[in-house]
Amino acid sequence: MGRAVGEGQAEPPKEPKDDLDEINPPEPRDPDGLFISKPQNVLVESGGDVLVVARVDGAQLPVKPSMKWFKGKWVELGAKSGARFQFRESCEKETKVFTFELSISKVVPGDRGDYRCEVTAKDKKDSCSFNIDVEGGRPSGSDNVLQTFKRADNSKDETAGELDFSGLLKKREEQAEETRRKKKDDEEDTIPPEIWELLKGVTKKSEYERIAFQYGITDLRGMLKRLKKIKVEPKKSEAFIRKLDPAYQVDKGNKIRLMVELSNPDLPLKWYKNGQLIKPSNKYVFENVGLKRILTINKCSLADDAAYECRVNDEKSFTEVFVKEPPVTIVKGPEDQQVVVGERAVLEAEVSEEGAQVMWTKDGVELTREDAFKYRFKKDGKKHFLILNEATKEDTGRYRILTNGGEAEAELIVEEKQLEVLQGISGVLGPPKRCWRPPRIHKLVIDDVRPEDEGDYTFVPDGFALTLSAKLNFLEIKVEYVPKQEPPKIHLDCSGRDTEQTLVVVAGNKLRLDVPISGEPLPTVTWTKDGQVFSCPEGRVRLEEKHGLSSLVVESAERGDEGRYEIRVTNPAGEDTAAITIRVVDVPDPPEAVRVTQVGEDWAVLVWEPPKFDGGQPVTGYLVERKKKGSHRWMKLNFEALPALSFEATRMIEGVLYEMRVFALNAIGVSAPSLNTPPFMPIAPTSEPTHLTLEDVTDTTATLKWRPPERLGAGGIDGYLVEWCREGERPKIRLPRHLRQTYVRKVGEQVNLVIPFQGKPRPQVTWTKEGGALGEDVHVRTSERDTVFFIRAAARGHSGRYGLSVRIEGMEDTAHMRLRVVERPGPPRKVQVKEVWGFNALLEWEPPEDDGNAEITGYTVMKADKRTMEWFTVYEHNRPLRCTVSELVMGNEYLFKVFSENLCGLSEQPGLSCNTAIIPKAELRLKPPQYQERDFRSAPRFLTPLVDRSAVAGYSTALNCAVRGHPKPKVVWLKNQVAIGEDPKFLARHSQGVLTLLIRKPGPFDGGTYTCRAVNELGEALTECRLEIRVPQ
Repeated sequence: MGRAVGEGQAEPPKEPKDDLDEINPPEPRDPDGLFISKPQNVLVESGGDVLVVARVDGAQLPVKPSMKWFKGKWVELGAKSGARFQFRESCEKETKVFTFELSISKVVPGDRGDYRCEVTAKDKKDSCSFNIDVEGGRPSGSDNVLQTFKRADNSKDETAGELDFSGLLKKREEQAEETRRKKKDDEEDTIPPEIWELLKGVTKKSEYERIAFQYGITDLRGMLKRLKKIKVEPKKSEAFIRKLDPAYQVDKGNKIRLMVELSNPDLPLKWYKNGQLIKPSNKYVFENVGLKRILTINKCSLADDAAYECRVNDEKSFTEVFVKEPPVTIVKGPEDQQVVVGERAVLEAEVSEEGAQVMWTKDGVELTREDAFKYRFKKDGKKHFLILNEATKEDTGRYRILTNGGEAEAELIVEEKQLEVLQGISGVLGPPKRCWRPPRIHKLVIDDVRPEDEGDYTFVPDGFALTLSAKLNFLEIKVEYVPKQEPPKIHLDCSGRDTEQTLVVVAGNKLRLDVPISGEPLPTVTWTKDGQVFSCPEGRVRLEEKHGLSSLVVESAERGDEGRYEIRVTNPAGEDTAAITIRVVDVPDPPEAVRVTQVGEDWAVLVWEPPKFDGGQPVTGYLVERKKKGSHRWMKLNFEALPALSFEATRMIEGVLYEMRVFALNAIGVSAPSLNTPPFMPIAPTSEPTHLTLEDVTDTTATLKWRPPERLGAGGIDGYLVEWCREGERPKIRLPRHLRQTYVRKVGEQVNLVIPFQGKPRPQVTWTKEGGALGEDVHVRTSERDTVFFIRAAARGHSGRYGLSVRIEGMEDTAHMRLRVVERPGPPRKVQVKEVWGFNALLEWEPPEDDGNAEITGYTVMKADKRTMEWFTVYEHNRPLRCTVSELVMGNEYLFKVFSENLCGLSEQPGLSCNTAIIPKAELRLKPPQYQERDFRSAPRFLTPLVDRSAVAGYSTALNCAVRGHPKPKVVWLKNQVAIGEDPKFLARHSQGVLTLLIRKPGPFDGGTYTCRAVNELGEALTECRLEIRVPQ
């Protein structure tokens, strides 16, 4: 049998090694740990011996270390010390290196598994894990190999040897052939190559079994042997210099530190618990000390017993933390109690840990919460309560509380309570008796008494030897009934002929109108709609009749349900009517005649007409959408309702077909979309031809040549138009490309536009604004070939449509440009907190009065705690006029401010909320338990009576007795049935119920019968004794 050694020292080459260790080589010595050399994984044959060695550095330890060996997580091997498991330790005095050895003899397959060793020295602790794997033994005949190569025949030469070496060589050839065949079989293995790549990257041994189970590989050992043959260089960690240990152990309530060391201090590191990201808190503390990264877990609980992971980019380090729970002991057990039937019983116990799990039993049977009205279990910190609301005789027994560290019990006795009848069935039994608790009344009620109910009735209380009887006599009385007549009445605010009321209902909603009516006899109800009788008991619009109530029900209201409804009630005593007008409001119809009237290079003008039906509510605005032809994705062009019937759409792509549609809005909602416009394409006009030259001239002809325009546009060129005039050159304005769409400038910026033109002779140039003259602060300079439009500091008033006209005699060319001067918008209006729920607040506002002559692109919302007034941004670029602010802190009061934003930026001043959002704290109210006051009053009773005694004359003596009673009784001493009074010879004392009568130097006449009387409001008690005075001779 072989012997396996777990330390990384030189061992005989015949010893087996672990397959997994050759794939994953042992880690180098931990510079901050206690181990100099850790135990290595061991592979041993069944029946062999195993020696595992661990070496610990004692120079950094204050005391001698102790070593514990475990199998798995918690099975300690120290209890198995004996024939098979032996433990040895030694120490080198010069180097202070402690060597610990674990020896297992005659290994069996049951010894296979993960092992762990833990070294402890005062407050320092370290642990490491290793694995022992057991193989089946070799065949029994494998050692006697030479016997198979002896010569089988006896006819050998004298010079021939004893062994047949030719057979030996032949056997070696057969073995080589067998090796090649096995190698070929391995190469033809069906395991896909991607699985081998997955196995090469495994860092934890438990992953091999998971991968084999996932991909259906049954030969795990064969897979590991083949993986061992593949030369895989261990991947050196680029991020970690030191990784986490495989496992850590800590007691409940203590703290633990997990530490790794990085190769670069700038690498990002994250900690995970069971796959969930850990954030810094009082529980989890992150520390950075040089290259070390430390996670400290304070006050460990059972919830911290989990798998932890440290990630640096794509590299990971794993470990497990084991939390030991100390035993829970019982500090104070329940006390014995004695109650009467129907009273409340409470058993209280106190344990050593808060939130501990305990079990209550009664006479050895566990009590559960199945009978919720019988037992109640309550926890208050370390105290545990068992509550019986109404005790019965069956609740008598011994109750026990059990924990994992102790138990305690108490006895509960439930006695019968005495029944006292205060009033009998047939009346009062005598003068009322004084009762110290509220009486319990039992009644027998007989409805609709008949002659057969006459007889004797007896009351027998359960569990008491007492009966009460009474006799019931039946008397028959004749009553004549006269019908009562009462005019009908409709109980509505709109009842009567001169008043009406209008009800408004949204289309699609349900309307239920309940009309209370009264009258004697019950009146007949008639409903009419617009003068026509309506009586449908079923359907979408129906009538429902109940006693004293008539209801009109309209399911999913429609426009056809509008009208004047009248209800009429009649009976022989008269009639009454009431009228109600019902209006059904709905979303408006779609807009009509939606069309595109103008198209530019990247813009288009859309116009439409109002809807035919506004839904019963005025139309408040319109919404416009646009999409490319063939696409199904519509894009909103405005987020605020448009009051006008036209809209200019911009930022379109030249040469692309578009479609547009319009929605109408009212107070009820948004209408259905209108019909799509016919597809249209934004197209810019083609530029002029270039390099126009006159090539040849004759008496009647002229030959011209030119080049194509520099910019063709999306429409392309269909042809050229040639014009001529007798003298001069036709005027032409060459408007720059950037002026063909709206030209935008900010307030205060300079506007300097140069617009070239052509024409001979020198043309007349005229500038206009909105058809009128230019302002004084707008300057124009004109030369022979261009005109300059200049504004030194642009203002909002300079915005508008400018026209340029170039005229030569009867020929004229015109051009227009749009100038928009923008600035920052004003603050939003009416910012207010609409609603507060939980830790959230709903904030709403209105658009600013001044949008800065530009579209509002969004809003920025900020919040501040009223105590600190530090502002934090909640939302940026928020388009709607409302938002919900979440994650507010309980108990704080918040202010909000909102900035509006356009292409110039945020508004200078914010809109401040007119009210605040208060996140209230949850109210905690103490409800003290209701206790029933117990009557402790009792009549006087002598616990220790007076005893006869004799005394010597001239020597003081005392008479003693003990009395009990509440309220405290009044005590009177008597001698021979005569009160002693204030005689100074006698001194009476009363202390805690002990009564003493001191007689000073008694004489012969002080003998006699002494009596002690105790009296209170509940009664009196007496005790007597005889005192004999002896005179010395």
